[in-house]
Amino acid sequence: MLQPARITQVNPDSLGEEIGFEPGDAIVSINGVKPRDLIDYRFLCSDEFLELEVLDTVGKIHQVEIEKEFDEDLGLEFETALFDGLIQCNNHCPFCFIDQQPPGKRESLYFKDDDYRLSFLYGSYLTLTNLPPKEWERIEQMRLSPLYVSVHATEPELRIRLLKNPRAGQILEQFRWFQERRLQVHAQVVVCPEINDGTALEQTLTDLAAFHQGEIPAVISAAVVPVGLTRFRPDRDELTLVTPEKARETIALVKTLQAKFKQSLGTTFAWLADEWFLIAREELPEESHYEDYPQIGNGVGSIRQFIKEFQILADEILPFEISSRRSYTWVVGNAVETAFQPLVKRLNAVEGLEIKLAALKSTYWGQEITVTGLLTGQDLLLELADRELGEAILLPSLMLKHDDTRFLDDLTIQEVSEQLNVPIIPVAGIEALLETCIS
Repeated sequence: MLQPARITQVNPDSLGEEIGFEPGDAIVSINGVKPRDLIDYRFLCSDEFLELEVLDTVGKIHQVEIEKEFDEDLGLEFETALFDGLIQCNNHCPFCFIDQQPPGKRESLYFKDDDYRLSFLYGSYLTLTNLPPKEWERIEQMRLSPLYVSVHATEPELRIRLLKNPRAGQILEQFRWFQERRLQVHAQVVVCPEINDGTALEQTLTDLAAFHQGEIPAVISAAVVPVGLTRFRPDRDELTLVTPEKARETIALVKTLQAKFKQSLGTTFAWLADEWFLIAREELPEESHYEDYPQIGNGVGSIRQFIKEFQILADEILPFEISSRRSYTWVVGNAVETAFQPLVKRLNAVEGLEIKLAALKSTYWGQEITVTGLLTGQDLLLELADRELGEAILLPSLMLKHDDTRFLDDLTIQEVSEQLNVPIIPVAGIEALLETCIS
């Protein structure tokens, strides 16, 4: 159901502030058109002359006329990017993380997103199985490109088996649709051992690479990601964990294909997520391997990029010593424990600063190897209860729900802090981490 675009923030010194918009106001229409989503809003607001119908916080309608520069932003933020509701997923992928969560949490945690607009705006992945003809038309008309597509397999019957949706077998036809319209996608393949690995994975990547041709390749890149399983997943889901042996086997297969793609396409094209190397206990590729990081959002090269940015900022920010001694515990997932040891050593080179790395696994999810973003409040309570934690815990903010203080298990920072009897400081990014260590 289409709702007015409710404003949550008016940026300082913006045109919106000058006009008098306030949080809680809602935009009903722009030049007579009711925006469906943030895409419509941005498109409609690119005009130089705007007539807005605005609903204020007490329910009164106002007509607002604006004259501005072409493409000048109003400086408004909204409570959601979608004003007409989320296009939800009707697939039943056994590896879906939404279905691998425990029951009884807040309702929003169980929404299955398969919305092309969030894919275009934020790089979230969709399957293309839930789009009616009018949405395909809109993608074409508004040139919504690139999109991010979960492929998993290109062989029709295998993809139908994985997604449990009869429309899933149309993926190659859909990529031809993108190709004919000079629109682009980034692809991902979640590898499930003994289902879509080995020969099936080779076929999938080869099929995708066939769309990487011409001035505007339809498939820009492909990421190969290991399936992530939790202890809450449904019974009899036919899935098995990725073992170190399977990780090494997959790395070898993809490296062979990468060499072929590099020679024929001029690009590596298919990229292995960092997790493969962590599971296999192998060295990460060098930074130069990742070209322009086309799949950074999928964890492809993210550790190398983090280390590089850390080293640059550490040289700029960290002093030789600090005036008063400080001791902190930096919490990360145990997947990055080895890779982050040089970073901890660099921090501890600052005289007066002591940083202890707490590299944790997630007992909550039942994972022996865990990325930082999946650690929960319960994991911190279980793993840190008997440790000397120093003055505070430095907590990467990616462990928290967006714009919230809750972990994925619904515990809050305050609840965990009180039980551990130590302050918890969320840090968003490397610069914030370094500044917090020395400030």
